[in-house]
Formats: sequence, C-alpha cells, structure tokens
Amino acid sequence: MTDTLTTRTAPPDAPADALSLDRAALERLQLERLQWSVRHAYENVEFYRKKFDDAGVSPDDIRTLADIVKLPFTTKEDLRQNYPFGMFAVPMADVRRVHASSGTTGRPTVVGYTQGDLDRWADLIARSLRASGVEPGWKVHNAYGYGLFTGGQGAHAGIERLGCTVIPVSGGQTARQVQLIRDFEPDAIMCTPSYLLTIADAFDAQGLDPRGTTLKVAICGAEPWTNEMRAELERRFDIKAVDIYGLSEVMGPGVGNEFVETQDGPHIWEDHFLPEVLDDDLQPAAEGAMGELVFTTLTKEAFPVIRYRTRDLTRLLPGSAAPAMRRIEKITGRNDDMIILRGVNLFPSQIEEIALAIEHLTPHFILELTRQGRMDDLVVKIECTPGVGAETSQAAAQILQLRVKERIGTSIGVEIVAPGSLPRSEGKYKRLYDLREKTA
Repeated sequence: MTDTLTTRTAPPDAPADALSLDRAALERLQLERLQWSVRHAYENVEFYRKKFDDAGVSPDDIRTLADIVKLPFTTKEDLRQNYPFGMFAVPMADVRRVHASSGTTGRPTVVGYTQGDLDRWADLIARSLRASGVEPGWKVHNAYGYGLFTGGQGAHAGIERLGCTVIPVSGGQTARQVQLIRDFEPDAIMCTPSYLLTIADAFDAQGLDPRGTTLKVAICGAEPWTNEMRAELERRFDIKAVDIYGLSEVMGPGVGNEFVETQDGPHIWEDHFLPEVLDDDLQPAAEGAMGELVFTTLTKEAFPVIRYRTRDLTRLLPGSAAPAMRRIEKITGRNDDMIILRGVNLFPSQIEEIALAIEHLTPHFILELTRQGRMDDLVVKIECTPGVGAETSQAAAQILQLRVKERIGTSIGVEIVAPGSLPRSEGKYKRLYDLREKTA
C-alpha cells in the first residue's frame, strides 16, 4: 500500500431497493461505481497504478461499461506477491477486519474490510438470505467455519442484519451439530453442501431421520456442487437447498444467491460486482457461452479488485426472479480443478452428476490420479449404500464406468468401498488426490 493516499470517498450511493432497478438504471449505477472503483484502486494501490501504467490505460479511459476490457487482469498470484497488505487501498487504521485464505498451496491471500465494507457485506448476506426464503425472526444454524475463513463471520453478520437469530456453531463436531439441530430447532442452515451431507449421515448413524428436523432451507456454497447433489440433500432433509456464491478475494459469501422460487443459478448482486465471462483467449465469451468468470468490485473500499480471474467456469444468463440482475449458471467446476485424462477434459462434478443417478451408489467418493509409464489413470473410489451385496455393487460400478465413457469420452477405474470408509467433509471436501509423483 502506498504511503501517500488520496482523499478517500465512499462509493456512490444507490437506491435503498436496488433489486427494483431496471437494466438501464442498474447500468448507469454500475458505470458510476466502476469509475469510482477504478480510480480508487489506481490512486491508492501501487500495484494497480503500475499495472495500469504498464498497460497504457488510466481511470479516465473508463467511459462506458464496455471499456472494462481495457483494464489488466488481477490473479491470485498477484495477491500472494503483495502479501500481506500490499493490495490495501486505505490506511491500516481504517481497516476493521482482516481475513485470509488457508495458504495451503503457497502464501495465503489476505483481504481487508473497512467499516463500510463490513456494513455492505452484511447487507448483501441479508439480501441473499431473503432470496433463499429466510424470514426475519428465524433461527439460522451457521456451520460455516469461523476464523480467517470468510464464511463463518460473513454469514454471521448477515444473519443478524436480517433480524434472525444466529446459532454460531462453526464446522466440525458433527455429532454435536445433530444435537443442536434437534434441541435448538433452527429454521435454516448455512454450510458447504458436502458438510450437510455429512450431517445427514450423522443423523442416520444415530438412528434419527433428518427429514424430521425443523429445517426448511439450506443455504450452501463455498465449493462446486451439482443439481444432483441438491436433489440428494433435499430428499435427505425434506428442505429446499439454495446456492450462495462468493469468494474471499472478491468479498466472501454473498456475491450472489439463488432465489428459492426458481433455484436456477445465483443472481449476481450487480450493484456491487461487475461480472464478465471470458473465453479461452480471455476475450468476452459469446452470450450464454461457457467461460471463466471474472469480477470487478464496485464498492470495496479497503480491498478493491479489478478484473479478478476466479477460475470458476460458468455462463452469464439473463435474470429471472430479479429481472435486472443477471444470473450465473451453477458453478460445478473450476479450470484449475480440471483433469486432462488421455486428452479428455474431466471435472469431479461430472463424476458426481453421473454417480448420483445410479442406484446403490452414494455421493461419497474420491478420485485418485496415478501414472503408469506415460499414461495417467483415474480411479473413482466410491461407497455403495449399506446392505448392498458384492454382485449388485459391482454391477453399479460397471454402469458408472460405462456412463463416464459414453458421456465424457474417457475410461476410468471404479473401486467400490465399504459404507463409511471414506473421509467425511467438515467444511470444503477434497475430492481429488494426485498421486502421479508417487506412481510415476
């Protein structure tokens, strides 16, 4: 962060009910806020000033929303190279909270929030909860992890902002989660979809029916999940499961959310975030085409990000329940999660989608990637349902192999393992284990 900051002003105001804006009014607001955010980043963050100067672009060049393509990208590696506070655009005395990624693959990425940022974040979580069908006065069981991860505390503030009672359980201690859901009788739960599946299994292990809880809706995010997983969770708990989208580098949870009435992909809260979907050449993708999701923040004070490459793969679609704000197709994969197996692109979510449609197979599986000579091999280790005999489970394994070959175009191995033998999620679930160095 530069030592000499320009006079900082808050982002331009918006109407109290931004969801009521028509598209033209929304885009006028976006442009005003985009111009503010770009100038704020350029004048207060040395990284952006150098990046813009090197690209031969200045804040004055942003005259329309389409001019966003003139600006350079920001990547996770850029954030790591400016660890810890080099991307902050305000003095540390104005920063009220710091969050960070786990840093398991390198330096963590660190994000900061002013009081204004925290207030807007709480508002957007509250908006997301209302879209999910949560009503003021409900009790919300918050099983997102607390600490440096943005999920727990971000959700917590929004639950309170909506006027709900927050039950701040955090992740883990799954048997206790079951007890508290039974004793405290929450109306809604927030957690990752894989962890909600773990909670359902814990109910079953205790001889309890998860369909008998008071839960009405689950707001799930923080990892890719398919509509097949949604159907499984809704069946197990007799609830609605709604997708909340976010990422720490842009804000945290609450960048977008599905409407419970439609469940057709998260609406991006475009009054605060400008989305783009780019093709393989990092050019704007054709309307409705699949590509990489890129975000520019429009109202972040402490930590503005310009054209941040999320690595998430999706499509940008017209709005539905909130007509002016566009949707993204449900995120089921990331381009850095992609496995290239004998020249064919494969995502863990594709295995999930296929497996959940096969009788006697469960959502509990891992992928092991190995190498024999010059060839990579992929083995799916997947649990069968309890009480299934060896002949039936092997038949299910053969169906999985066949359908993966037919739909994805590559051959995999399938190993049926005993129910309960694979690790269970206590937050974000690790699907892929790359063992190629050990087997080469």
